[in-house]
Amino acid sequence: MPIDIDTFESTSGDRLHESGPTNAERVMRFLASHPDQAFTQSEICEGTGVKKGSISVVLSRLEDRDLVRHKGNYWALGEDDIASYAGFAESTRTANERFGEEDMDEWLEHAVVDGVDG
Repeated sequence: MPIDIDTFESTSGDRLHESGPTNAERVMRFLASHPDQAFTQSEICEGTGVKKGSISVVLSRLEDRDLVRHKGNYWALGEDDIASYAGFAESTRTANERFGEEDMDEWLEHAVVDGVDG
């Protein structure tokens, strides 16, 4: 999504981030919400909104990091610590629904550095 040039000029680079989850985050959230199932690439596209032209690359990169695994045409969460991620993701989703998502700008606004807060 484009931003206006005034926002571009007046905002520091570390605060200009594309909003919304990345494709990899979308895939991980989708698979984490179904840890007991495996899906085809088409099903993952439908469940995440990731474009069909991107899903293969996303899944391959996640597989390289052992975050997902696949057999034949099906993909699922990886093993080992991924169950922990699934639990964390579900807890985060529940907290966000109940309390609202955290606002990084608000965190930065209220951050206190030792000896600087006056």
